[in-house]
Amino acid sequence: MSGLVVAIASSATHTMSKPTAPSIRLLAGLGVAGDAHSGETVKHRSRVARDPNQPNLRQVHLIHAELFDELREAGFAIAPGQMGENITTAGVDLLGLPTGTRLRLGQAAVVEVTGLRNPCAQLDRIQPGLMKATLDRDQQGNLVRKAGIMAIVVAGGEVRRGDAVRIELPPPPHAPLTPV
Repeated sequence: MSGLVVAIASSATHTMSKPTAPSIRLLAGLGVAGDAHSGETVKHRSRVARDPNQPNLRQVHLIHAELFDELREAGFAIAPGQMGENITTAGVDLLGLPTGTRLRLGQAAVVEVTGLRNPCAQLDRIQPGLMKATLDRDQQGNLVRKAGIMAIVVAGGEVRRGDAVRIELPPPPHAPLTPV
């Protein structure tokens, strides 16, 4: 199973949107070099306020480009990096991956999926109603979070637009993604 990296983004400051770039460097155990969310312990402000010593399970944020297509159909004009993601993929069912899946990005980088991004009200600052648009209900009425997944960096390396995304599932039994 494989997909494609269609966009890369990073920001040295705690901003919702991140400017796109041709490439980023992933650092094992830390995250994206130069990104405000890089580090061994949590960097998201709300999590730091609760416990600054928690491990950083949100080193890299990935979103599937197919979400942008869905949002466009609903009247939202969202571009890669705008929702705070570092890597935008195409052709990978990110939300359907089990916890512990490893994604090989480009030549050397490997990230391990830790869970779902829990959409926050900051999305509504981009465009009113965006947070609600990233939430849904499945046939059983369970909440579905569509704003991407979070991962930690297992092996560092450069990641560029156009790089392949190769999926390595963990051994069964597979645990579904939950918010981290």
